[in-house]
Amino acid sequence: MKRISDIEKNYVMDALNNEFQTSKNSVFCSRMEKKFAEIHDVGFAINHVNGTQTMHTALNALEVGAGDEVIVPPLTMSSTAIAVLQNGSMPVFADVDINTFNIDPESIKNKITHRTKAIITVALYGLSPEYDVIKELCNSNNLYLIEDNAEALFATYKGKKVGQFGDCASFSFQASKHITCGEGGILITDDEILADKARKFSSLGYAGVNSKQGKISRNDIQDPNYSRHISLGFNYRMAEVNAAVILGQLERVEELVEQRIKVASIYDEVVNNQSLLKKQLVPDGYKNTYWSYSVVLDTKNPEKDWYKFRDSFQKNGGDGFYAAWKLSYMEPLFINIVQNYCGVWQKYKTGLCPNAEYLQPRMIQFKTNYWNLEEAYNQAEILNKTINSF
Repeated sequence: MKRISDIEKNYVMDALNNEFQTSKNSVFCSRMEKKFAEIHDVGFAINHVNGTQTMHTALNALEVGAGDEVIVPPLTMSSTAIAVLQNGSMPVFADVDINTFNIDPESIKNKITHRTKAIITVALYGLSPEYDVIKELCNSNNLYLIEDNAEALFATYKGKKVGQFGDCASFSFQASKHITCGEGGILITDDEILADKARKFSSLGYAGVNSKQGKISRNDIQDPNYSRHISLGFNYRMAEVNAAVILGQLERVEELVEQRIKVASIYDEVVNNQSLLKKQLVPDGYKNTYWSYSVVLDTKNPEKDWYKFRDSFQKNGGDGFYAAWKLSYMEPLFINIVQNYCGVWQKYKTGLCPNAEYLQPRMIQFKTNYWNLEEAYNQAEILNKTINSF
């Protein structure tokens, strides 16, 4: 199969043939938003330039303000925490579960203060967090829930797709994701008031946009007395060509997601029969859609063994693999700058999130975006050889 098919290419040509005329602009943006919302059984979808600004928009729309605290996991791309900083709010880091690698509800509970206003969960590597317990914490503490599903398109929790648990949910269309237009994102919600606020914030605070309308009419634009900006907002809107690509990808989304699950099952044939690598636990009732196939190198000396294993894998012909991101609070931005912000009470140093600190240097993520399964079988064979010789 091809990652980009003739469907996407034809839609892009249609968008280009419209020559970006004002009267024809946002056709594909509107169609894509409608289809994405329908697929996730929600009322509203608002496209964005990427899956970081979606979270900035969500926080603003939920009226999370300056100085408010937002609980996030440290074991993920730092964009999650950076979006909180962008909003003028303060990220507070909760530890992760040692087996699923996702944010731990018990740790969340211990991090809630009188300043906490929201939780951003991350469905890490394609696996949902434990939403029942997290939603109960939100309800009992009057907190908002934002889902960061950048890596988990079509993942399910107890039979329900991710994206349907929080007040709103963010998805990414960056190049490595399940569906892509190179860069992009989308925010979904079932709350019309929230969607209206999100649309305005992501569209320069324009008066003429709303929950389902992302375009200002020509008559308004050409009116010299038209008051455009009724609130503070940013230009986070997706380009029409990008939306055309995603619309095409959505018509093939089941096969694109299923391909990654098939690749993961090929890795399973190797990993299930050894003890060096411990894979991400997928509890009963969860469906992992495998943005990557994630394992932990079960070793006491990860500082040396991780590199030794990678070098051996590549020497044997392997494509290489991803490391886990450095924990957000161990990044120089947080240690050298954010640590000194007024109101920061966590100490960004070893011991803050012990499970995350144990996992991060040991983690390996194998690629799942093989569009020819023979390539995946070949990589699995190389993995088996590497394990046996390690």
